Amino acid sequence: MRERTAEALLIGGRSGAGKSSVGWEVAAQLRAADVGHAYIEGDVLDAVHPVPAGDPDRSGITERNLAALWANYTDLGCRRLIYTNTASVLGSEEWLFTRALRGPRIIRVLLTASDATVQERLTKRELGSELQQQLRRSAFMARRLDEHAAEGTRRVATDGRRVRDIAADVVAATGWSPRKSAETISDAGRAN
Repeated sequence: MRERTAEALLIGGRSGAGKSSVGWEVAAQLRAADVGHAYIEGDVLDAVHPVPAGDPDRSGITERNLAALWANYTDLGCRRLIYTNTASVLGSEEWLFTRALRGPRIIRVLLTASDATVQERLTKRELGSELQQQLRRSAFMARRLDEHAAEGTRRVATDGRRVRDIAADVVAATGWSPRKSAETISDAGRAN
């Protein structure tokens, strides 16, 4: 039997754009439509201290962890990935998915939000000492993402919109539709 090609939905955006909230809602909408998938928040793949020797930007540990998780999901029959991470839509990041997922079809969505929206969201979320640092980094990444998002990246505004509606726009960008077939993972081993 011919191996099916993986598909990766990459949801990027500055801090406070709504990546995690939208990612979880995309997963919920796909579950409701019985579309098999896995969901990974990229930020957790390199959350290690101290920095691994010889891996200052943590790209090596990110690749290893992504490949390991993906191998587990594909063992269950999964071939679609929802992946959230700020920089995931940058063309310079494509190598990670090409290597860890072995050449998937990539769908990129860049969530956008105004400085005012981001400040409101991050002020509610950041309860510790890093709010100002998060705001500066978010503004920097908004400019970088706008200038360097890979060709074909779809931009979806999040200002003043419900998460459910934003996620519906993201799901529509995938072209993924419900199917009752070998792509549907058995109830005993369903990947969320």
